[in-house]
Amino acid sequence: MERPDSPADPPAAIKRLGQNFLIDPNIVRKIVALADIAPNDHVLEIGPGRGVLTEVLCKTAGRVTAVEIDPRLHDYLAERRAEFPNLTLVLEDALVYPVESLPAGTIVVANLPYYISTPLLFRLLDQRDRFPRLVLMLQNEVADRLVAKPGSSDYGVLSVMAQYAAEITKAFRVSAQCFRPRPEVGSAVVLLKTRERRELTSEEEPKFAALVKAAFAHRRKTLVNSLRDEGYDQSGIIGALERLTLSPSVRAEVLSLEQFIRFTRFILSPAESRDVRLA
Repeated sequence: MERPDSPADPPAAIKRLGQNFLIDPNIVRKIVALADIAPNDHVLEIGPGRGVLTEVLCKTAGRVTAVEIDPRLHDYLAERRAEFPNLTLVLEDALVYPVESLPAGTIVVANLPYYISTPLLFRLLDQRDRFPRLVLMLQNEVADRLVAKPGSSDYGVLSVMAQYAAEITKAFRVSAQCFRPRPEVGSAVVLLKTRERRELTSEEEPKFAALVKAAFAHRRKTLVNSLRDEGYDQSGIIGALERLTLSPSVRAEVLSLEQFIRFTRFILSPAESRDVRLA
């Protein structure tokens, strides 16, 4: 018989919200250890779910802000508030939650809903000056794209833009047996250490992002043709490739991050561009 002061049974998963609850305490410990959390640190957790990870985060960090979109799960955790005196619960969609309001130095630890993982990751990296590191559970396919190297089929917009913003390590894979219900896809945990040094100015970065997106818009086409079809000047593209000693027949997926940065500068300022080396 349930004790009168015990919380209600945890809510069931909702498929349309991509809910797969982590149940393996060993994986929880590995995630928290990877995050390297100090007693005074502030942690942002996205999608706390039933609170398995939240509980350990609250015991490790000074303060935890947990953003949950599901009112049932929010209420379930709210009933356990006495267990988590340093927890701030927020009922909100993480895609619209004002992450820019969080203090600098906040560490992100999250089991991201897979259906919003890419746009949410871009949103967090846009505020990377605020987050020194992020430890994220992702679909294994997305994790592979994050760490992909030039020339591979996984290498694309996500690879270039994420690697521009952070040093990324695919730490370990997670079996479907570690979740309830079991997901139909593989999972992996990645560590992103955001780069303190920005290689491009705040004015150049949006143009860099637009160029990278346009470069991969037509993967079967050459870089020249793909960018031309997206409105870029063909002669400027060819001139920039010549300065990089690359063939006009090259495709976007062979350019390294450093080459994309230099290529962007050559496109933006054909007459005067300085070389860049990543730290």
